[in-house]
Amino acid sequence: MTTTIATRPPVFGLSPLLIACLAATWLVWGSTYLAIKYALLSFPPFFQMGTRFIAAGALLMVWLRWRGTPMPTRAEWRNALICGTLMLGGGMGGTAVAETSVGSGVVVAFIAVLPLIIALINLCYGVKPGRMESAGIAVGVVGVLMLTQGASFQASTHGLIAVTVACVSWSIGSVLSQRTLPLAPGAMGFASEMLCGGVVLMGLAAASGETPVWPPQPEAVAAWFYLVVFGSLIAFNAYMVLLAQASAGLASSYAFVNPVIAMLLGVAIAGESVTGFEWAAVAVVLAGVVLLVGSRAKQTPGQ
Repeated sequence: MTTTIATRPPVFGLSPLLIACLAATWLVWGSTYLAIKYALLSFPPFFQMGTRFIAAGALLMVWLRWRGTPMPTRAEWRNALICGTLMLGGGMGGTAVAETSVGSGVVVAFIAVLPLIIALINLCYGVKPGRMESAGIAVGVVGVLMLTQGASFQASTHGLIAVTVACVSWSIGSVLSQRTLPLAPGAMGFASEMLCGGVVLMGLAAASGETPVWPPQPEAVAAWFYLVVFGSLIAFNAYMVLLAQASAGLASSYAFVNPVIAMLLGVAIAGESVTGFEWAAVAVVLAGVVLLVGSRAKQTPGQ
């Protein structure tokens, strides 16, 4: 009897699509913190994020309309505005504001609390994480805390407030888009959310009097294009697919992997040294991710 590729069981109970989405959120988002820093050389935080998501959302929507995908309904536009305001306006906007005065290590460390916040919010919907998923969240948080030990984090008060608002806003928006405020089906929902969130961010940019540096530095322009294509069109859409088809813990597992990616980029690009303790922390983080991935096999999509 011959075993074909189609009959082989998915890895860890995950489909190829979910594996690809995990790879995008883990690897690409781990590199976007560095890209945001470079883009801030010429583009202030709200302006940077607003133009990024408007460009990505418009490109995606034009492509979908060309393929005949129907536009969102009025209710779906409303949901996109609410979720876009929370996830992109508060979440991504707050992250960019934080990175103007807070070390990237602090920002990445804060992101580790996202799975806990999302799990707490999901309790309001009667959704409790399983034992393996709870263990994965706990182990992952411990690993990230280990990863940040020994580093000298200096942050302004408003920067810490910004990253806190970013984490809470992103978590609330994630749960609402998954539970009570459905977007338009498929990629059209993601496009409408990016457009709405981008408009909100541009409003914040205008209200705060932001103006970009002109002419922009080449590094800032390259970073902005990277954020549009990889951070928005690829990774953000991958995250929304995970929210729709995977558990909340698995969808937010990037929060544990991103600090590892950020550390490796620091070694490769900035020539930073990594101690044995920090490599041990990486092992703990990855152990938490393995537990989260393993928990997916025992849950149904959307749980």
